[in-house]
Amino acid sequence: MTGGTIQWYPGHMARAMRRLAEDVKIVDLVIEVIDARVPLSGANPALDRVAANKVRLRVLTREDLADPEQTRRWVERLRETRPTIALAAKEPSGPARLRAAVTAVAAGLRSPRALVLGIPNAGKSTVINALAGRKVARTEDRAGVTRGIQWFRLENGLEVMDTAGILAPKIETDEAQWRLAMVGAVPRARFDAEEVIARFQRWAEGASASNAVPKLETFAQSRGFIRHGNVSDVHNAALAYMKEFGEGRFGRLTLEEAAP
Repeated sequence: MTGGTIQWYPGHMARAMRRLAEDVKIVDLVIEVIDARVPLSGANPALDRVAANKVRLRVLTREDLADPEQTRRWVERLRETRPTIALAAKEPSGPARLRAAVTAVAAGLRSPRALVLGIPNAGKSTVINALAGRKVARTEDRAGVTRGIQWFRLENGLEVMDTAGILAPKIETDEAQWRLAMVGAVPRARFDAEEVIARFQRWAEGASASNAVPKLETFAQSRGFIRHGNVSDVHNAALAYMKEFGEGRFGRLTLEEAAP
């Protein structure tokens, strides 16, 4: 990963980007979904341009996995440009707050149609399920689950379009690369998990949560990833490590800090 960029623009995403430019024309509201742990890297500028002329709501998902103070700062900062809320879908008040925010921004719109967009694994289906108050869209903690366009009609009359996650064609910086890999926005076949974890651990050494982040070698030994001769199986341990990070086992971490 170091010294180059992840080349990530498979055919279905290229088609989805072209289709999205057309589909956005038939909706009045665009809901942009961003993982709260990567508020900067988790936003695709191309999606921002496509929806530039629409009424918009920004939703920072996985609030329960991100640092609470950082989320507060990011919401405050992002609200300077458009309505923004943070969402922890599993918290009782989360879905209700989301529905209230959508109702507020949609007031006065011509038609009750919205489009949900974001990069892979940002939590778009989770947002749709929260709006619906039940599971109507498939959710999974890996990139590329939603491939095509799906419409959902909700009880309040709102029609919501789910779209395939679309990542920028090139992730230009090393910092953005490892951060997006850690939150599952890039398929695991596209990066070296051990290298990503090494970058994550170097970041954690300068963060307040460094004591909660285990070294990969320590993690491998504690989870039983051991080969003959008591040698750590760091390759397979790395995949388990990233999974546990995604589950919040190392604490609530935001990988990009907002200015105080």
